[in-house]
Parts: sequence; structure tokens; C-alpha cells
Amino acid sequence: MTLDHARLHAAQALDLARRAAALGEVPVGAIVVHQGRVVGQGHNQPRALHDPTAHAEIMAIRAACIALGTDRLTGCELWVTLEPCAMCAGAIAHARIARLYYAASDPKGGAVEHGPRLFHQPTVLHKPEVYAGVGESEAAALLKEFFARRR
Repeated sequence: MTLDHARLHAAQALDLARRAAALGEVPVGAIVVHQGRVVGQGHNQPRALHDPTAHAEIMAIRAACIALGTDRLTGCELWVTLEPCAMCAGAIAHARIARLYYAASDPKGGAVEHGPRLFHQPTVLHKPEVYAGVGESEAAALLKEFFARRR
């Protein structure tokens, strides 16, 4: 993957995070990429959908599975603006996503490099390649701004 592709994917996820913020949702966006093409996208929608599982990653994974006609996203990449929580990390493992790219770390709710560090557990049968910090400054600024306005 080229640097231009990485920037494009990170920017697409960030645009989705901005869409979530505009709707009053925590600004997190995610895309699933298969063979260089976006096959699923999502942003946080738990409030709008009255669904605590409607995180950006879950929405993007669901859309990608439908688009590809499978429950296994082998060979796919997930790009997300915030370190996934335990629920989303579990979904990533179950979907067999090959590579996870996330922007901002989440020391309070993250489950990849923080908290349970899910992909380091022996009971997790699939572990994606993980790349942290891709587009971190923009994603972190968006989150900080969103929460500063809510206080």
C-alpha cells in the first residue's frame, strides 16, 4: 500500500467521524477495504439507532459482510479513527480481518493496546496485524473538541 492510499483511507474514516459528530454521536468513523476498494463504512450511531452495538467498526463490518456476501472478511483491512473497544476488537477477530489501522489511542476504553489487550489473549483465535497512530493527531483533535463542547 502506498502512502497516498493510507492517507486516503485515514481521511475517509475521519470524514465519517465528522459525520457522527454532526449528528451528536461520539466522532468515530470506520471503513473496510478489500483489494483497495471500500466495501463497508460506518460511523458511531448508538444514540440514533438506540443500539449500544452501533459502533463505527460494527457498522462498517456489517456493511462489508453484506457487500461481499460472507461473514469472513479475510484479506480485508479495517481503518478506524479510535482504538477499538473490547466489543469491536472481538468483532474484528470473529470477522477475520487481516489488518487493523487505527488513529487515536483510547486509554480508557480501548482494548487493543490498552485494557484487556484482546489480540494478546491466547483464547482469541484470530489476530490481525495492527498499525496504530495512522492519522492520530486529526482524530484526537476531533474527539477532544467534541467532548470539550459537551462539558
